[in-house]
Amino acid sequence: MADGAFGLSEELARETAPVWEKVKGLVTPLEWPEQAKLISEINALKKERDAVILAHNYMTPEIFHGVGDYVGDSLGLAKEAAKSKAKVIVQAGVHFMAETSKILSPEKTVLIPDLRAGCSLASSITGADVRLIKQRYPGLPVVTYVNTTADVKAETDICCTSANAVQVVEWAAKEWGVDKVILIPDEFLARNVAAQTNVGIIAWKGRCEVHERFTAEDIAEMRAAYPGAEILAHPECPEEVLAASDFAGSTAAMIDYVVDRKPKQVVMITECSMASNVKGDVAGVDFIGPCNLCPHMKRITLENIRDCLKYMQFEVTVEPDMAERGRLAVQRMIDLPPPAIPARYDLIKAKHHVDVELI
Repeated sequence: MADGAFGLSEELARETAPVWEKVKGLVTPLEWPEQAKLISEINALKKERDAVILAHNYMTPEIFHGVGDYVGDSLGLAKEAAKSKAKVIVQAGVHFMAETSKILSPEKTVLIPDLRAGCSLASSITGADVRLIKQRYPGLPVVTYVNTTADVKAETDICCTSANAVQVVEWAAKEWGVDKVILIPDEFLARNVAAQTNVGIIAWKGRCEVHERFTAEDIAEMRAAYPGAEILAHPECPEEVLAASDFAGSTAAMIDYVVDRKPKQVVMITECSMASNVKGDVAGVDFIGPCNLCPHMKRITLENIRDCLKYMQFEVTVEPDMAERGRLAVQRMIDLPPPAIPARYDLIKAKHHVDVELI
């Protein structure tokens, strides 16, 4: 991009040129001048406020590549925030992620650009629900997906991610000396984990509205249209979607797969912006739909990130006792040894159907 292109000042054009190089295939020249100004303003405000921005994989490219100091999945972002010396954390993601950041960094100010940025999966269960589950199944460990609210984490024994769910379930069964484990709240993650372990799974009927809409028919249509494409699916998808895919794993695992293998054509069965963001970092790979948008993630914009920092608004807090109990569950997971199989090859694949007990 030449200095002064798109009507920008030469200084602003130079400052934002590296970002433009990553997003130019994803952002129109008409949008770019305003986005470049906002990116510059936000990056200046970060220095002024001693702030870092955590940009989830599902953020739009101009946020992900333009202002994100740390990018990745929800737990990875929270762990990076805990390491950071910055006083302020801005969560470019959804509300439960901001709570997780606050749990792991209680001394820091955590802001979210839009308090309405929720999550269908996280809102499917409450701490009160978990207390009732524990009464119904006394003595069984509760494994909770990190995609949950702070009050749910506070009622759990250990958290898990989509990358380590099998490992955590098997650890909990062994540690508690039981043959069944409660794995909440994502029904499809629970079913896909059950297909790879002999531990019995008791599950909750929570679902991610992005991933539950994918079907095996979608995969069949993609294979017919693009017979050479490699299809990667997230374990929050239905079992038949994973069974029909070439690879299944967490967001980090899918990204590693593309970076390592560099397939000529790839389909990422997940939220739309993730493929766009990976595309900005990996040359020579043709990314093909389908994908589904998360309406909650899309509430986060450059404009409200700017306003969040400018006015120091929309702080996310967690009651200290709740945070302490939730931190215990998250830290217990963090302290587990790494999986025997490296995370990037962590296949959570439904090779056969296994019945789970749905609460």
